Amino acid sequence: MAQAKVVETIDASADAVWQILGNFKGIQPGPGIDAVVYEGEGVGMTRTISTSNGDVVEQLNVYEPEARQFAYAITNDAGPLPFALYSATVAVNDNGDGTTTVEWTGTFEPKGVDEETAVKFATGIYTRAIDGARTALTG
Repeated sequence: MAQAKVVETIDASADAVWQILGNFKGIQPGPGIDAVVYEGEGVGMTRTISTSNGDVVEQLNVYEPEARQFAYAITNDAGPLPFALYSATVAVNDNGDGTTTVEWTGTFEPKGVDEETAVKFATGIYTRAIDGARTALTG
């Protein structure tokens, strides 16, 4: 299994960061995403992210708001991403000084590409999501 991990600090409170990154229903259509459909509530719910290359179906497997962490998995290995057997964990950690460290870790088998390319692809997704939260909170 390959692993991709991004650890970044955001100059905002952990609660504020969690409000954005901890919202499993927070993905909206935009560049690269044509539509998002959410089904269910809480642990077990799914989101189907539709792109021009196909759909990615993700299932929420763990949701712990008190600990500010959640885990999810891609349930359709036939999707357009270069991953099979994909799962990830997102943790939002209060640094005690008004800043927050986000740790986003994914594990998967590379699909159709070498491991380095798959890891780079995953870390790009994580970095863009964290940057989106940073921009929303700090401008």
